[in-house]
Amino acid sequence: MELQGEKAIVTGGSGGFGAGIARALARRGAKVWITGRDEVALNRIADETGAVPVVADVTSGEDWDRLFSLVGDDVGILVNNAGAGVRIAPLAEQSDSEIAAAVNVNLTGALMGCARAAERMRRLGRGAIVNISSVCALHAWPGWSVYTAAKAGLSKFSHALHTEMRPHGVRVFCLTPSWGSTGFNRAAGITGASEDPELALKCISPDEIGRLVVTLLETPDHLTVPDITLQPMIQDIQPM
Repeated sequence: MELQGEKAIVTGGSGGFGAGIARALARRGAKVWITGRDEVALNRIADETGAVPVVADVTSGEDWDRLFSLVGDDVGILVNNAGAGVRIAPLAEQSDSEIAAAVNVNLTGALMGCARAAERMRRLGRGAIVNISSVCALHAWPGWSVYTAAKAGLSKFSHALHTEMRPHGVRVFCLTPSWGSTGFNRAAGITGASEDPELALKCISPDEIGRLVVTLLETPDHLTVPDITLQPMIQDIQPM
């Protein structure tokens, strides 16, 4: 894919991985729209990258429709990066609203965005969708059950969407990162390696994942990478 002049949407673009992806795409000449719910943070990244900020909630179909009406029907790239831990705790301690919120922001929102992108990309006969999953989709840790279910659903959904979109010249990538220097743990109310300044330098940085997304998109169009997992060397995974 030639990124120069390509229209790209990056959800969760107000910080973390989303900001890194927006920066990388903009540097390659793409026209980038970033979404998020924090208008101040969104505008800060927009000023830095030249991206167009759109305050939007990925769990809202109306917000998705408004976003695509702003971008236009010739959108070539959708990066579903928005996500949240909501609450990392044993399932028995979570409320119905917390469970629903975690599934909606980590899975349902991406499905709604993909549905709208797929409709347009099928007509164009080209395009790329990048769904950002999580290493939690591959392993099992206590307290992460709801988040794990949502991200595992996103991974398998990406595989199925790949088979649907391949005949139309559209590639679907599922990118599965692990520990990242993104502020995710703080937002979820937990501690982790990325909160330690020294260890954070050895975790996945936003700019590193941005460069990886660009590499995937610039892979020759007759090739694809349906799945790729990115993990810091310092992380020792020994769960179920």
